[in-house]
Amino acid sequence: MSRRAGNGWTKEGLHVMPRKRPAPEPVTGWLDQEQQRAWLAYIKVQLRLVYEMNRQLQADSSMSLADWDVLTALGASESASLTVTALAAQIGWERSRLSHHAKRMAGRGLVELATADSDRRATEVRLTAEGRVTLERAAPGHVELIKRLFFGGIPRELLDPLSTALESVYANLLAHGSLPPPDNLYVAGAAVDAERGAGDGAGAD
Repeated sequence: MSRRAGNGWTKEGLHVMPRKRPAPEPVTGWLDQEQQRAWLAYIKVQLRLVYEMNRQLQADSSMSLADWDVLTALGASESASLTVTALAAQIGWERSRLSHHAKRMAGRGLVELATADSDRRATEVRLTAEGRVTLERAAPGHVELIKRLFFGGIPRELLDPLSTALESVYANLLAHGSLPPPDNLYVAGAAVDAERGAGDGAGAD
C-alpha cells in the first residue's frame, strides 16, 4: 500500500524528497547593505587583531591575551584586586572561565587567590608584585602593536566618530546583553595608563 504524498511518498509508492520548508528569518529582518558592510568590517578586524595581539604577547612576554585582560583589569583597580564576580564582569567573561584561568595564573605567580575581606563567601583575585612587573614589561610592546595595526589605519578625523560609535555599542551591550554590567566602566586604554603609573602604588600580594 502506498503512503500519502504528504508523507514523502507518491500515490504509486515511490519515495520523493519532502517539501522544502522556507528558511526561518530574523524577527527584525536581515541586515541591510550598510549594516552588513559595518558588521563584516568589524568581524574581519576583530578576528585578525585578536590573533595579532595574542601572537605578540606570547612572543614578547610569554603571556596570552587572556592573561593580559586579567592583569590590566586588576592594574586599573585602585586596590589591584577584584572579586571573581567583579573581575568577570569587567572583562566580559563567565565566572567559571575566570576561576579556571585565575588558578592557572596563580600557579605562575601572576595573581593570588584569597578570601575577600568584605565578603568571606567571595574569592578575590589579587595582582602580585610579579604580575605587576610582568604587566609593566609587556605594556610597551602591546601599545606599539595597537598603534601600528589599529590606529595606523584610522585617519585622525575618524577617531572621534569611531569612539562615539563603539561607546554606543558598548552601552547597548550593557543594557541588553546577558552578562552583568561591571561595577565601573573599565577602559583598556585607561588600564594601560593605570598600570604604567602604578609603580608607586600599593600592590595586593
